[in-house]
Amino acid sequence: MHSPDNSPEVFSSGNPRIEDLLKDFVSRAGELLQSQERMAGLLEAVVAVAEDLSLDAVLERVVQSACGLLHARYGALGVIGDDHALSHFITVGIDGELAQQIGPLPTGHGVLGLLISDPRPLRLHDLRKHPEAYGFPEHHPPMQSFLGVPVRVRDTVFGNLYLTEKEGGGDFTAEDEALAVALAAAAGVAIENAKLYDDSRRRARWLEACMDVSGLMLGSDRDYSSGGLDPIAARALLESESALALIVAPAVSGPGYIVAGAAGEGAKDFSGTSLCLDSPELQDVLSGGEPVMFDHAAGVLDGIDGGGLGPLLAVALSTQGAHHGLLLLARKPESLRYARTDVEMGAVFGSHVALALELARVHRLREELLVFTDRDRIARDLHDLVIQRLFAAGLSVQSLTRFTKDELATERIRNITGELDEAIRSLRDTIYSLKSSSGETELLSGRIRRVTRSSAKSMPFTPRLTLTGPVDAVTPDKADNVVAVVSEGLSNAIRHSGADAISVSVAVIKGQVTVVITDNGSGFNDSLERNGLANLEDRARMLDGQCTITTAPDAGTSVEWSVPL
Repeated sequence: MHSPDNSPEVFSSGNPRIEDLLKDFVSRAGELLQSQERMAGLLEAVVAVAEDLSLDAVLERVVQSACGLLHARYGALGVIGDDHALSHFITVGIDGELAQQIGPLPTGHGVLGLLISDPRPLRLHDLRKHPEAYGFPEHHPPMQSFLGVPVRVRDTVFGNLYLTEKEGGGDFTAEDEALAVALAAAAGVAIENAKLYDDSRRRARWLEACMDVSGLMLGSDRDYSSGGLDPIAARALLESESALALIVAPAVSGPGYIVAGAAGEGAKDFSGTSLCLDSPELQDVLSGGEPVMFDHAAGVLDGIDGGGLGPLLAVALSTQGAHHGLLLLARKPESLRYARTDVEMGAVFGSHVALALELARVHRLREELLVFTDRDRIARDLHDLVIQRLFAAGLSVQSLTRFTKDELATERIRNITGELDEAIRSLRDTIYSLKSSSGETELLSGRIRRVTRSSAKSMPFTPRLTLTGPVDAVTPDKADNVVAVVSEGLSNAIRHSGADAISVSVAVIKGQVTVVITDNGSGFNDSLERNGLANLEDRARMLDGQCTITTAPDAGTSVEWSVPL
């Protein structure tokens, strides 16, 4: 006999118990397969996120992987900045044209701000009905279902991952939330690695820039202390990803500062301009303090239009108590503030530039000392050897007059001794010139005043002199030409114009040095010979400048001579 439990009827297809078991088994098998698929999808997403070491690429992959894993139509990752607002906002699902129509990216209001202040996972059935909802701007696509989770890097909330519009029209589930939290945890590790990689790469680039500018400045005979720091500013501009870089140095004479190097947009407008750095923060940096960052360049720098600039970083150019000015870096208004890496490495860059300037100055002083020592030796040899021998030879020749009564011979002896006396006087002048030379170069403003005073000695009036801008910052080769132009222009006006009023103006503005000499004299006709004025025109032509002469009979004369610095 068979027991009832083993009867064939139990396994018949029409048994309700067997059908329930089969349905439950199929259901559980389907859930298991779906869970396996989602776990496989999570692993794929984690691998995809870690494929790249670039921070921007990692952030983009995080959002793309989250949208694919959780079947969301739209996704975004908001990076929290230093001011606890969104500094970055990476989106997926909205094309570039639509994003342009929507307008500025969100900064952290509404539900997005709620996740910033309370970084916990948040699921919503309808994003628009939440009490903190801020609303959507015009052209923004409709969004309803919402899932947000924080992305942590170690113990710090780096940002938040936002997902909206679940495919199929349903809500995000608890399982979706768990997957998003898991992906965010993996993304945090990838983001930290990417940040470390970006940080090390940026530091390496800054250090390479330090070595390059030091080699450039020390390997050149150029005197960088008097200006011409544009290549240094250009390298700082490149490494800091700025829109404008200025190197500001103390003025050679008087208070204030001048721009000794500029790079970036509108750099030519800043070269050679004067600045008044009255801000207490900037004064601290100038004295060798830590770098200072400002949110807006406008208002910080007097004399510079900062309307088109945003964040500004001021770095001291100082080392071992030697202060050479400031490095000012500025970005566009919509750009991010400078990262800590840029601030720290900017300070290192500034110290390298200052050290190179100091070494170049010491090297220049040493070279000058060698020159002056050699001049002293030459002067001593000329005095002790050459002059004494010439003087002895002159006395010997002069003594020959006792042995002849021939008038012609006597006259020849007098001429020879006169020539020897003249040679001795010239040698003495040369000796005085060599001994009076010193290491301090006379300032251009002082040379111009001296030439003007010297010219006025032969006149009943003194020419009016006006100096504008950083005149003393003009390089020595251009300074010599400026002095020559002032001297020759005054000489022409004094000798030929018959004027009773002469004015001289020397200005350095926007990278140009301009000399204007005006008199109210008789003027002249252009057809007349004018050798002196032709010399001024030749000097301007050799220096890629121009010379404009305005005159007419009985209408005075104006000479405007300008060359680029």
